[in-house]
Amino acid sequence: MSDERIQDNANEEQDDNIIILNDEDGKENRFEFLDLVDLDNEQYVVLLPADEADSDEPGEVVILKVEDSDDGSDEESFVSVDDEKVLNEVFEMFKHKFKDEFDFVD
Repeated sequence: MSDERIQDNANEEQDDNIIILNDEDGKENRFEFLDLVDLDNEQYVVLLPADEADSDEPGEVVILKVEDSDDGSDEESFVSVDDEKVLNEVFEMFKHKFKDEFDFVD
């Protein structure tokens, strides 16, 4: 197997974890899916901006709440979370789960 083919497979694997979301201006933003966290019968996604240049701070994650679509389809939507307590709880759960895989900075 050639190196090029191995690289192509690695890119396909990486693309499987990429989520593209549109911001309020309609601009597409790419995120790497890191985890799905359950808290108080709600689900939250933990995402890492795929383009560090678009991030306010490199390595900073984005936490969004998962909601069912209102149109009755099976699609889900992601909404921002304003509650700091919820954000902190979700992030602490994520940190605990991945403490051996990531170096977290407080």
